[in-house]
Amino acid sequence: MDPKTSYPKDKINVVLLENISENAVKNFKNAGYSQVTKLTKALPEEELIQVIRNCHILGIRSKTSVTPKVLEAAQKLQAIGCFCIGVNQVNLDAAIQHGVAVFNAPYSNTRSVAELVIGASIMLIRRIPDKNKAAHLGIWQKEASGSYELRGKTLGIIGYGNIGTQVSVLAEALGMKVLFYDVETKLPLGNAVDARSLKELMSKADIITLHVPETAQTKGLLNKNNLKYCKKGAIVINYARGEVVDLAALRKALESGHIGGAAVDVFPVEPEKNGDSFETPLQNLPNVLLTPHVGGSTEEAQQNIGEDVSSKLLNFLEKGITLGSHTVPGLSLPPQEGAHRILHVHRNVPGVLSQINGQLSKYKINIVGQYLKTNEEIGYVVVDVDKQLSQQAAKLLRAVPETIKVRLLY
Repeated sequence: MDPKTSYPKDKINVVLLENISENAVKNFKNAGYSQVTKLTKALPEEELIQVIRNCHILGIRSKTSVTPKVLEAAQKLQAIGCFCIGVNQVNLDAAIQHGVAVFNAPYSNTRSVAELVIGASIMLIRRIPDKNKAAHLGIWQKEASGSYELRGKTLGIIGYGNIGTQVSVLAEALGMKVLFYDVETKLPLGNAVDARSLKELMSKADIITLHVPETAQTKGLLNKNNLKYCKKGAIVINYARGEVVDLAALRKALESGHIGGAAVDVFPVEPEKNGDSFETPLQNLPNVLLTPHVGGSTEEAQQNIGEDVSSKLLNFLEKGITLGSHTVPGLSLPPQEGAHRILHVHRNVPGVLSQINGQLSKYKINIVGQYLKTNEEIGYVVVDVDKQLSQQAAKLLRAVPETIKVRLLY
């Protein structure tokens, strides 16, 4: 047993799905966790339920769906690491109810996606997909008609977050004008201009790129009703989420020539694994780039994500740090010398903290340090207590009404 912890690390079961970077495996093993299982694929719900029953830490990417039914079976689960940008594959409401911390890597692959957006913009505005296809068919198609430079063109960015701002900087470096639209007020970088409306952006942009999350508000964000606002010959790039563009409407706009080209990396329904059949309305169209959700799939990005998320999971396991969690309120605190630390997750109702303190005081358990943070649903208390009485303190805290989860950390 590690002297810094109150639990045997060789009993902590870490399961990493979907071929997560080996960097994450090394980080856990270097920290003393020997029970690390790495699988190359996602698991369907019933298989995941069987695996998660004895799992303390779960690592996933975008294919694994963590449903309420899965979380109901996860009695030992402490945290989920989403080794990707989003967390929409996890039912966050259910994770909150079970006191499971959920972490992700919102910044680690932004450069990879941004570079590919710029690369796709160059390919499409020069109509390289058509010339490439012709060359493969043995047809020499050397012409300048319909080919343009990026310099001086307007890039319209929908969603000016982590990736959108990176795209903005790269585009300006190539001499483009940048127009962006976001539902929140954002500080423009460089000479970028904030569009007053989505319609304004679509009517002015030569290239439109989307970088928004998948929500009820963004589903079908580009559709048959507003694609008509685009400039004739405009290019559409979607490296965000599969549901934000109506692909049938985009196909019609491409076939009519109103949209001059498209690059799409994400789709409403995607195959489970490599080699599976795949269909989309955008197949077999001129000047269209289709890629299999590889926007953030570079060696560098996966290594960075592996480092980032595994570090967050280890900080939570060993220190109780929850910064970056989407479920448990964020706390970062230093270790206390000469004390044991107890983590207490509870439903956020009045009086829980006073009950915690009352129980410990009743049995004369000295509190060396205490931290509390809440969100709308749950509260997270970190209590440092006298070592000799830590087991008794943990038992008392488990008996406090509204308790969801208690863990004696070290």
